[in-house]
Amino acid sequence: MKRLNLILAESALEVVPREIADHPSVKRWAEKRGKDPNKVLLDISFHYAAMRGLRDWDRRGRPDIVYVTLLNVLGSPLNREGLLQVYVHTLNDFVITVDPETKLPRNYLRFLGLMEQLFDIGKVPPTGKWLMKLEKKNLKNLLEELKPDKTIFLTEEGRKTKVEKLGAMIIKEDSPSVVIGGFQKGEFNEENMRLADAKISLYKKALDAWVVAGLVVHEVGRALEIV
Repeated sequence: MKRLNLILAESALEVVPREIADHPSVKRWAEKRGKDPNKVLLDISFHYAAMRGLRDWDRRGRPDIVYVTLLNVLGSPLNREGLLQVYVHTLNDFVITVDPETKLPRNYLRFLGLMEQLFDIGKVPPTGKWLMKLEKKNLKNLLEELKPDKTIFLTEEGRKTKVEKLGAMIIKEDSPSVVIGGFQKGEFNEENMRLADAKISLYKKALDAWVVAGLVVHEVGRALEIV
């Protein structure tokens, strides 16, 4: 295996939609942070009252899922050995490419500010070599660019597989891609699910994205005997 492409897909990461930008809870939150209401991230912890009228509201507004997952995998031995590339695909079909050397802030509010800058400008930092870049593309576009030997979706609908067997399966491929859901509820949409070469389930119940991602990077590292 040259490198594992880890994709956090359909992630609940977006700026506040225009239709709720004037809601009192959004305006208060933006004012408190000295931001334009149209440029703050949607977060159900702060915007619950405003979000209830949005389509698929219960699958949106969870930037914390992306934050904790990225903290977990970017600090892993697999990433430190140069064997991991992480992408974040959002529910609205944006893709964030994350430089493996990225060190995220340990404070959640600072992370929100970083993501807001990314959605506003398209890359962070704004000048010099980027650590994250944002592009408009769907999951199919991303996989067509990566041309993986095998695309594995981790889903409750998949075949039950021991995590160590998954690690062994991944390292047999030259350029594998593993797709994990970046949302809090439900399943991948049907169009995206059709992109899978294999569907795997690691546990009998739903697991948080950061738990699944941590299991994957650990087991791949163990299969490669770097941990």
